[in-house]
Amino acid sequence: MTTLPPETPAHRRRVIALAGHTGDPDTARHGLSDADPSVRGTALGALHRLGALRTNELIERFNDGTPSVRRRAAEVAAHYPALSMLALLHDSDSTVVEVAAWSCGEHELVSDDELFCLVGLATEHDDALVREASVAALGAIGDDRGLPAILAGCTDKPAVRRRAVLALAPFDGDEVEAALAAALVDRDWQVRQAAEDLTRD
Repeated sequence: MTTLPPETPAHRRRVIALAGHTGDPDTARHGLSDADPSVRGTALGALHRLGALRTNELIERFNDGTPSVRRRAAEVAAHYPALSMLALLHDSDSTVVEVAAWSCGEHELVSDDELFCLVGLATEHDDALVREASVAALGAIGDDRGLPAILAGCTDKPAVRRRAVLALAPFDGDEVEAALAAALVDRDWQVRQAAEDLTRD
């Protein structure tokens, strides 16, 4: 077996990950300032696992220079419902925005600014994965102000339509019934299946 020298990122990442499983927050915390982004991302997960991640440390990683670290921070932030995701919803990297939207859905209760940002992302973002995640988040949040964006998602690409149909679950009304009726005859079988799941008695 090859032994990695201590200065390699792979070795440092292994040490930080192990610290997260052995109750060693001090060692894990050193990884937050590591030069290698994979080590910084691992440190976030290790500290969260230990229940030792400080809010300011997580927020600092929202501004990390590497998208993969910001994406990991967005993922970890799903477990911190009082934390605003607004900065990451405006991130320049669409993969970060996608995970930030998912985290908002995990929070369920969001600020008006976050809600309106999700509405904009669901209807206007160029990346279908971001639109899909945003529509799903709006469904999880269940605020009536997000319903128009969800209904718009019902006419988007198939993956977005499937997610949008499922996101209609908390809502009712004529527009919702019409959207579900259309989904029942959608050309995509998974969209039809989602609608059937929601309309089945």
